[in-house]
Amino acid sequence: MTKPKVAICWLGSCGGCDEAVVDINEVLLRVAEAVDIILWPVALDFKYDSIRGLKDGEIVLSVVNGHVRNSEQEEIANLLREKSQLVLAFGACACFGGTPGLANLTTKEDIFNWVYRDAPTVVNPNGNYPQVSTHVNGKELTLPEFYDHVYALNDIIDVDYYLPGCPPPPYLVMYAVSAVLENKLPPKGSTLAPQRALCDTCKRNKSKPDRLAIREIKRIHEVEADPETCFLAQGIICVGPATRDGCGEACMNINIPCRGCFGPVEGVVDSGAKFVSALASILDVQSEEEITRIVDQIVDPAGYLYRFSLPASILKKKRG
Repeated sequence: MTKPKVAICWLGSCGGCDEAVVDINEVLLRVAEAVDIILWPVALDFKYDSIRGLKDGEIVLSVVNGHVRNSEQEEIANLLREKSQLVLAFGACACFGGTPGLANLTTKEDIFNWVYRDAPTVVNPNGNYPQVSTHVNGKELTLPEFYDHVYALNDIIDVDYYLPGCPPPPYLVMYAVSAVLENKLPPKGSTLAPQRALCDTCKRNKSKPDRLAIREIKRIHEVEADPETCFLAQGIICVGPATRDGCGEACMNINIPCRGCFGPVEGVVDSGAKFVSALASILDVQSEEEITRIVDQIVDPAGYLYRFSLPASILKKKRG
């Protein structure tokens, strides 16, 4: 009996999502028995030409992690879409653009200037910059084209399902794989994670007062946070009210507020804007001066509110 073909591919990301696949431990052995893994560059030596030789739709599932920032990543994303019945956007970078998406707040030119010219550790007396095409000794050397900004996977190709997280936790990875293998998938476009806000399950939720009222914003490193009390009740920004549940509360369990890696809750397009609305409703201020004072205490609003989701938000990038 021919086993279903599965591809796992890493585009623009840190590699943590591939590690998350490994973290399902012995279950991975059962998956390997049930499917034929025909592409997994981080673990096995396969060539893209072997994928090009497949029939369209011959791959049952492609698990794609990482954002798209260059032409090679776009090419591979399109190739896997063409050859796959289903594409799963795996992890925050694929689903929303991820932390690299914050680079959309600057320009390609500024990035290149810093990396190849202006950073204090750079020694580049000839002013060399990467080129898409360079001729050396009569031969052409090529590099992928670096795009103007970061794209989430569904900006480039049609995506069937989403599994957020930085990285997704093992129990959700196992759920997603099982749903595919057992043909128990929800409707196309679904996110394979709980459809509720993180606050709904956070054990600190019961510590909230009847009405939250914040008069000062504190950063987590500036205070000794009470590990039993809601972060927002302590004046510490936690984006749990606007973030989907499913992470296992990994950050809260080590006394770190939610940073939003699971993206917006069901039915919300922009988690950053949703949290701004929530925050505005709990500020205990009486004047414009007080509003300005407390807002100025948020040192990096974009970094707080769009750490994982800027390319998929209504902002997408810096406006001129």
